[in-house]
Amino acid sequence: MKKVTDAKKRKLSSNLWLERQLNDPYVAKAQAEGWRSRAAYKLIEIDEKIHILKSGQTVVDLGAAPGGWSQVAAKKGCRVIALDLLEMDDVPGVTFFQMDFMDDTAPEMLLDAMGGSGADIVMSDMAHNTTGHKNTDHIRIMALVESAYEFAIEVLKPGGVFLAKVFQGGTENDVLARMKKDFKSVKHIKPPASRKDSSETYVVAMGFRRLTS
Repeated sequence: MKKVTDAKKRKLSSNLWLERQLNDPYVAKAQAEGWRSRAAYKLIEIDEKIHILKSGQTVVDLGAAPGGWSQVAAKKGCRVIALDLLEMDDVPGVTFFQMDFMDDTAPEMLLDAMGGSGADIVMSDMAHNTTGHKNTDHIRIMALVESAYEFAIEVLKPGGVFLAKVFQGGTENDVLARMKKDFKSVKHIKPPASRKDSSETYVVAMGFRRLTS
């Protein structure tokens, strides 16, 4: 097992995180295979299970940095429009915007980048930095999920997919009820690449029923 050599210079939580990274087989595998992050394998494993990524699709990737999910979708032949508050190096086949999704102008910018054609998939790996207080963290992540969901139902094509990271017990009942009404099927998936000690899981809503006025 690898140890952090300059541990005295860091907080205990930072040392534990670094040791976990150093000993994480997915981190080593991502570095060896050229993925931006271990998170790439989460999307790969989700796609292997339910086959949502197809060549020619338009995919919106929210919370994209450092780019693992965008890489996976682009290598599948998808056209990817990505956004994150953090900087992200260029990924072939990906149009990236560095801005806060909660900015009022962000949804319109993403829609313009789609060229009015709509999206086949809206996927969100967005998450606030955790506070350690479970209820607070759950409220904050669900606010992001709900914002991403509101955007998704405005831009998804009929039959489209919404994929988002959630924590604790999964999606809150009121949001889940909406998803079940707006999509043909909704399920929670915890891919093997998601750490066992993490409370994260992913909600996948498939078969969007485009609302008509």
